[in-house]
Amino acid sequence: MNRDDLRNLSRLRLKEAKILVRTKNFSGAYYLAGYAIECALKACIAKKVQRYQFPDKRLGQESYTHDLTALINLAGLRVHLDEESKSNNRFAAYWAITKNWTEQSRYTFKDKQSTEDLLKAITARSSGVLKWIRQYW
Repeated sequence: MNRDDLRNLSRLRLKEAKILVRTKNFSGAYYLAGYAIECALKACIAKKVQRYQFPDKRLGQESYTHDLTALINLAGLRVHLDEESKSNNRFAAYWAITKNWTEQSRYTFKDKQSTEDLLKAITARSSGVLKWIRQYW
């Protein structure tokens, strides 16, 4: 899987999440929305690996996680995230919502409000988390 695949998967998972919201399938929408962020962050990590470069074993192994905060660190975005959060309160609030997503959400029931909150945090045109990540992928 390459960076383009991950970017496309990010877009696809977000599209699927929006479809599920429209059909009131909030738990599935919540789950897939988080995967949109995960794929976007993994695209940022993939960008760090140069063509014809032998990949770093640690980076490769540690990238097989669903922990969004860990992926921020692996992508080298921690400083950028902290700077954006300090200068943009709305982004900080959106990141606080987004980072609470876990792979384990597939085993939980989510209501309409928590799902809409996550989707707004991810997709907001101004200060949305996905918009911010896309400048680095």
